[in-house]
Amino acid sequence: QVELVESGGGSVQAGDSLRLSCVSSGRFFVNNAMAWFRQTPGKERQFVAAISRAERTSYADSVKGRFTITRDNPKSTVNLQMNSLIPEDTAVYYCAARDSPIDRDYASAYDYWGQGTQVTVSS
Repeated sequence: QVELVESGGGSVQAGDSLRLSCVSSGRFFVNNAMAWFRQTPGKERQFVAAISRAERTSYADSVKGRFTITRDNPKSTVNLQMNSLIPEDTAVYYCAARDSPIDRDYASAYDYWGQGTQVTVSS
């Protein structure tokens, strides 16, 4: 079983930056593709960004050029640097891990989930 713990959420103004982090308890973190999703009330969980074992990255169109996903394998951590935040980025952000080195952009591909961290962007 893999436990994922997110941190770094908060309330900011439009244009500000935030950095989310997710620490994994998995013994073989390096073999997991990792991703971030977000969700607002009444809506499905939405793909944000993913990173494979080979550090190939993918992004939702809505965050390209503003968000950057990275991983630190020795620390079993995946980070999401969010710049130029806009109110539409307001959501609960979830870290996810996949029992595969290959990333995917849909929620059902991921096997483990964190508890979520709230990000609120005000105009």
